[in-house]
Amino acid sequence: MKRLIFTILLLAAYAPLAAQLYHPGERLEYRVSYKAKMFPNTEVGTVEIVTAEESDADGRPLYRVEGTGRTLPTYRWFYNMLDTYRIWVDAEALRPVRFESDLREGDYTFESHYDYDWDSLRIDTRWRSRQRPFEHKRMELTPKSMDPVSLFFNLRSARAEEFTEGEPSTLSMVLQDTIRDIRYRYLGRETKKIRNMGRFETLKFECELGTTEEYSFTDGTIFTIWISDDENKIPLYIESPVKIGSIQAYISDYKGLKYPLSSKIK
Repeated sequence: MKRLIFTILLLAAYAPLAAQLYHPGERLEYRVSYKAKMFPNTEVGTVEIVTAEESDADGRPLYRVEGTGRTLPTYRWFYNMLDTYRIWVDAEALRPVRFESDLREGDYTFESHYDYDWDSLRIDTRWRSRQRPFEHKRMELTPKSMDPVSLFFNLRSARAEEFTEGEPSTLSMVLQDTIRDIRYRYLGRETKKIRNMGRFETLKFECELGTTEEYSFTDGTIFTIWISDDENKIPLYIESPVKIGSIQAYISDYKGLKYPLSSKIK
């Protein structure tokens, strides 16, 4: 399930950083379900993404974006998960300054921290699992190398006319001690029915996450994503295959959008 949470946050494209959409008060909520042959489509978790305003110790205004994924109470006895991702973005430069993640899944724990230095185009990362000492690495950045939460917001100002149907594009994602490629293709416009929410006009994408050895597409690395065909560009529905069956995440509520959700068909 953590791959679905990760995917909701990593959607991206080649829109300029200065056009990123951060809107304090925006809240997106999703339900996550599992489906397999001989197994009903069962809701197992939720994801929430919230944008707020903050300031650092020097009074610099920041946007804070927090994404939280958790299993529903019914399933916590079987698999208790609470994953949190946070970024802080310079409200004037519209570039991320810090990233944190805290993953708690059963007996597994993992945390990571990234600090950006855009003046020297470097990023300092540190990470650990359980109570082990932190590992550290400093890496070079490009303007398109970012954490998954920051990449997600980079798509949302792009216009559908900027995408070429069927043509693959690549971007970069910072992940602990490496920078990995994400390849995506725009598949065109499609009307999509979302459970309990109605029908929407969407932009459909296929995304593939590569390894450090170019691309190695194994279970869970290929995602199909439907995004609202309006100025908000919010993810509406995501589907990913797993070893047995598939996992879906679909929007269940939204508040504080900057623009009208004109993609919804009345």
